[in-house]
Amino acid sequence: MSVEQKSIDTIRILSAEAIERAKSGHPGICMGAAPIGYELFANHLNFNCKDPKWDNRDRFVLSAGHGSMLLYSLLHMFGYDVTKEDIMNFRQLGSRTPGHPEYEKTAGVETSTGPLGQGVGNAVGFAVAEAHLAALFNRPGFPIVDHYTYVLTGDGCLEEGIGYEACSFAGTQKLGKLILLYDCNDTTIEGNMKNTFSEDVATRFIAQGWQVLRVQDANNLYTLNNAITRAKAEKERPTIIICRSVIGYGSPLAGKADCHGAPLGEVNLQLTKENLNWAYPPFKVPDDVKAHCLAIAEERAKKEDEWKQLFARYEEAYPELAAQYKTFMKGIEPDWDAVQAKLPFFDKPEATRSCGGKILNTIAQCMPNIMSGSADLAPSTKTELKGQEYFSPEHREGCNIHFGIREHAMAAICNGIQLHGGLKAVCSTFFSFTDYMKAGIRMTALMNIPVLYIMTHDSIGVGEDGPTHQPMEQLISLRSIPNINVFRPCDGTETFAAFKCAFTDKCPTVIVETRQNLPAYDHTPDGAERGAYVLSDCIGRPDVLLIASGSEVELCMQAKDDLAAEGIKAKVISMVSIEKFEQQSQEYRDWIINRDVMARVCVEAASHYSWYRYSRDYGEVIAMKSFGVSGPAKQLFEYFGFTRQNVVAAAKRSMENVALGRFSH
Repeated sequence: MSVEQKSIDTIRILSAEAIERAKSGHPGICMGAAPIGYELFANHLNFNCKDPKWDNRDRFVLSAGHGSMLLYSLLHMFGYDVTKEDIMNFRQLGSRTPGHPEYEKTAGVETSTGPLGQGVGNAVGFAVAEAHLAALFNRPGFPIVDHYTYVLTGDGCLEEGIGYEACSFAGTQKLGKLILLYDCNDTTIEGNMKNTFSEDVATRFIAQGWQVLRVQDANNLYTLNNAITRAKAEKERPTIIICRSVIGYGSPLAGKADCHGAPLGEVNLQLTKENLNWAYPPFKVPDDVKAHCLAIAEERAKKEDEWKQLFARYEEAYPELAAQYKTFMKGIEPDWDAVQAKLPFFDKPEATRSCGGKILNTIAQCMPNIMSGSADLAPSTKTELKGQEYFSPEHREGCNIHFGIREHAMAAICNGIQLHGGLKAVCSTFFSFTDYMKAGIRMTALMNIPVLYIMTHDSIGVGEDGPTHQPMEQLISLRSIPNINVFRPCDGTETFAAFKCAFTDKCPTVIVETRQNLPAYDHTPDGAERGAYVLSDCIGRPDVLLIASGSEVELCMQAKDDLAAEGIKAKVISMVSIEKFEQQSQEYRDWIINRDVMARVCVEAASHYSWYRYSRDYGEVIAMKSFGVSGPAKQLFEYFGFTRQNVVAAAKRSMENVALGRFSH
């Protein structure tokens, strides 16, 4: 047996053993796609196992994340910091080898995957980032940014709608350094795919502008090598290599759905070892395989040394460009005083989407590594970077992106752009369409990467477009995601604070903006940066607290004046971001929301569920409990009770609730 074949069988056995020990996992793809993974790592992927974050490494994305043991086996064999003990602790609490690959959990894992198709979108994002940075920094004789993105998918990734969206975008953009390895085994959990996925995949990808190559037997390393070599040579089109494989190859369950998502079982594992003439102890990498793979890894590490030498010469020839490259890769934070000084005064009524557009463009003057795109809505979301080209095959240096009407893929692509390094990803759409993006946004939060999502047309203020375009439950939906900050500013100053947090914090951010004009208030951004602050106070202890976000802050400010005319003291609190506010000290939170003031009114033209923690037992909540309707925005706010008169009435009810000891809900 050749050492190449022995290496492939090592992947199969390691994967099956780890899954058997864990009593859960997906051995089928690990065993069927083992030759694909081996051929890529052994003969094509540029990597340095001792420096997994090397800038110019090739990126490998396992979109079919359920096959995680395939990746962990490869990483273990090729010298990454994935030990035998890590393999043995597969899927165990606290291990570095979780059930699906997780970013920053395991050395060599480029992105968290598992929800099928997300990895395809991430890989497209990696390829966009590579092409953009190459256009900015490469010079004749100095290909400083020059690497490929490989993504391994199964049938399921291509069934998912995000796969269509992402691959269509990649073909349109002619991302020639993107190579999709399709492990085609015609088998999913429910069995053969003839009833669910009968389309001609090759024709579909040709129609999307891809080069299509076929490998009729994934076990044939010669044809695999030829196909990947041809894919790398094609610069004008991304490539899909359709690799026919057998799920669970080598086991008694080969070709059956039974091995897709369950261990082989002890008996079948032993029979597999007999089929593959495997006579080694559990979790053993044979010495010749270990020596073979580590020798490849050592040789491949020299690519980084060569790159460093190239970069040293580049630095001599282009010192300013080299310095800028280093700044991009390190990360840029603007001089916020300088940014604020360049901004216009927000002293007139203005839509926060318009304020946001001005702020983003001002930041971009100090932060040239921003890539901003929208789902065909930039004129409405105001997120186009002025004076900049759109990223395209003709203008790779363009830092605006036409994502097209592909919200789901847009989020995943932005995750890839951000993960690549060197760039800050920003994307936008109408707030109601975040439902299409939810899976991608969730992955952003799960990986804790600072993608900025700008969502406009934030409420029933959308008006005549009606309930399909009027967000209601979207705020509470995003607020329920851990590890993400959601801002809903009430004016330009708060919008600036939201952007500052988005570009300073190391977690994802959503900024929710209005279409309609809102008044400007006289205040600094400091309080808004802390999530909530007192916009308008009263003398002495307030009788009632008025708490709101976004456009409804105006109603509270008006109601405060009306209440004052009746001798009732109100304190107006702008709740820009619940998440940021909850991160503040208890002392600060108690100072903003007085513990001893039980009369409270919370106002927001969205779902009411966010607000009961602040309204408490005696407070009133004015919010949406139904979908919106079509009509002029001003009439809709009145129709649903968002008026100064209703806020005043609610304040009096809450005070009465306190006096009578009567719960409001």
